[in-house]
Amino acid sequence: MRALLVTSVGVTCAAALTLPLAAPALSAPAAHSASARPPSLSPESPGSGPPSAGTEATPKEANEANEANEANTGDEGGALEVPEAAPPRTGGTRAAALAGSTQSLPLEPLAAPSDRSMGPATAGQGLDRRTARPFSLVGVVWDDAEAELHGTVQVRTRATGSTSWSDWQDVETHNAEHAADLGSAERASGAVRGATAPLWVGDSDGVEVRVRPEAADPQHPAAAPLPEGLRLELVAPGADPAPEPALGATVGRTVTAAAFAGNPIPPTTTAVPEALTAESAATSAVNADLAPLGAAVIPALTKAETEEEAAIVAAGAKPYIGPRPKIVTRKGWGADEKLRERNFAYTKSVKAAFVHHSATGNNYTCKQAPSVLRSIYRYHVKSSGWRDFGYNFAVDKCGNIYEGRAGGVAKAVLGAHTLGFNTNTMGVAVLGTYSSTNPPAAAVTAVSKLTAWKLGLFGANPKGKVTLVSGGSGKYAKGKKVKMNVISGHRNAFATECPGARLYKKLGKARTSSAKLQGR
Repeated sequence: MRALLVTSVGVTCAAALTLPLAAPALSAPAAHSASARPPSLSPESPGSGPPSAGTEATPKEANEANEANEANTGDEGGALEVPEAAPPRTGGTRAAALAGSTQSLPLEPLAAPSDRSMGPATAGQGLDRRTARPFSLVGVVWDDAEAELHGTVQVRTRATGSTSWSDWQDVETHNAEHAADLGSAERASGAVRGATAPLWVGDSDGVEVRVRPEAADPQHPAAAPLPEGLRLELVAPGADPAPEPALGATVGRTVTAAAFAGNPIPPTTTAVPEALTAESAATSAVNADLAPLGAAVIPALTKAETEEEAAIVAAGAKPYIGPRPKIVTRKGWGADEKLRERNFAYTKSVKAAFVHHSATGNNYTCKQAPSVLRSIYRYHVKSSGWRDFGYNFAVDKCGNIYEGRAGGVAKAVLGAHTLGFNTNTMGVAVLGTYSSTNPPAAAVTAVSKLTAWKLGLFGANPKGKVTLVSGGSGKYAKGKKVKMNVISGHRNAFATECPGARLYKKLGKARTSSAKLQGR
């Protein structure tokens, strides 16, 4: 058998990092308290601080918040919480620059629309044109995660250093279907808020926003009120991570079945390389059987190499596994590991893949994709109150594949992508909005490659059907058994337009290509 490589380098930090322990037996989950989350409710977050607050939590505050986290275990039908090693937290200007920032501004009552494009003069909330610290992504959040915003949200922005303003842009308002399942520890944390989809606007330093409720009509004589606590979130992604120096020599180690199961890799102790920050070391460790510890990219494998890798799993080996595609790790796109909850959450298997579009718009370049991801990540955690990035994977318009929620790309990581159907599934978000724009062929091909490999690890046929049990959504009641395609669109699980009509039409091609890559 071919031995897979992991990095083993000399001690360059004050202390060694202990990697995650094997998962405990399944048991009833412990509820997360608001204090058991990262410092999401810092002065930059909704409900606290002055309107222009954007102050980051200090390293001490972040460390205290992380220390408040306790390991949880999942029930037999859902998530398995596994404690991550808690490395020491470090500050520094470089870390702060990579982390980005969020400005959270409370909306104010509006009189009449200032622009005809806003439609009839209906009472609403918003902000007049104003200057802000530079930002690149916007969204609107509100207090109650169960409340829906029935109406329109539009923004226009001013490019940094410019005097001209953009046209009004629509923000997708129905984002509740992208969330942790009802009754889950993540949903019950007390930190989750209602939110629109985030919109990528590029480097900007001026903003104006208008939020209008649905207008009254004969069937609905009273317009639905807007949710309480509306706030505008302006997110700056921070700088791209600097290229890391070589991590030194590697030594061979045979992968175990745990590398592909819902549990972390076996107990190990390894030194933290100087090039690998303490904050990201434990996250990198769960991928260490696939790439050197701290790697920015998990390399692609040929089909023969993938099959040999899977054969090491012995009894768990599956006959149909597509070649492993190249995957940019969280370290590769610059995820700030201090933002998320420090525990990983797993389910038992990956029986299906739900394809989404991020609804962030198509005005980004592939070089900007890491910045888009960092912005979405910050919006999901700091603004929406989720434990981590919602999707398991992301794909950009050039076909690059990115690791999403932390916990290991080969493992059954519990996401927050498809309300009611996060258990035993994976979520793939294609960056962009594909309601009226065709997705690039490279992006569809990437979805095929990713699903051929990941679904193959768990024995799923991309052209097949699967029966899933709903955890409760706007389309299916809790407990209802639903038969779906193994590769489905978000709209198959929830009453939503996601992943956009144009991308949804390409899923048949993705299923066929994915199955072919598996050798079916």
